[in-house]
Amino acid sequence: MNFADPETYRSGINRVLISEDEIKEAIKKAGKMISDSYDGRPLLLVSVLKGAFVFLADLCRAVDVPCEIDFMEAKSYYADTKSSGSVAITMDLKHDISKYHVIIVEDIIDTGRTLSEVIKLLKAREPLSLRVITLLDKPSRRVVELEADYSLFTIPDLFVIGYGLDYGEYYRNLPYIAEYSEGGGEDA
Repeated sequence: MNFADPETYRSGINRVLISEDEIKEAIKKAGKMISDSYDGRPLLLVSVLKGAFVFLADLCRAVDVPCEIDFMEAKSYYADTKSSGSVAITMDLKHDISKYHVIIVEDIIDTGRTLSEVIKLLKAREPLSLRVITLLDKPSRRVVELEADYSLFTIPDLFVIGYGLDYGEYYRNLPYIAEYSEGGGEDA
């Protein structure tokens, strides 16, 4: 598909599932919960790139206690709408996490394979504690036993875009979460 064409781009947005305002309100609550839980403790927020970078940016601004951030990249989708089943860590953290309470900031938990591998890797590095917060949870697709410590939204088995989530590297800039439609759908 030629996403550079505005009409083709718009046709991929089927319908808005979670509005910008709903996201902002949920992040405000999550930021307060993290602030209350980690006040006075060394806190590291770890974003799993690329999808979670938008969520991390807004979440860290909603946290009003000192925290640091770091990034890692793990891939399982490549340029498709279904997980490949193969997880690759393509960029690792810079921090020694043994000195921190670590919160993995994830965009979406789908099959759970990617996050499960990230958790195993980070647990082996012996952080003071390790928790997971996810913007979106899709439990109907889970193939490994995994639950986030905190999920902002639970969604049905749909391929979603926006707010950092993409299809073929497009749609990350949408300020809301929408259902992607390969054949086109309703305009958002």
